[in-house]
Amino acid sequence: MAKKVAFGGYTICFAGRKETLEDVFGKGKITPSEMTKKLWVVVKSKKLAGK
Repeated sequence: MAKKVAFGGYTICFAGRKETLEDVFGKGKITPSEMTKKLWVVVKSKKLAGK
């Protein structure tokens, strides 16, 4: 049986990034689902993910 690739085969690299958590998520309280959505917006806009 083949080993399943994590995250649908995506690799994500945050090396060298200067953004803080406040830059990514804002200062207010957010839910975990909102956190995930905002994180993927940053990953896709900065082209940090690759297959």
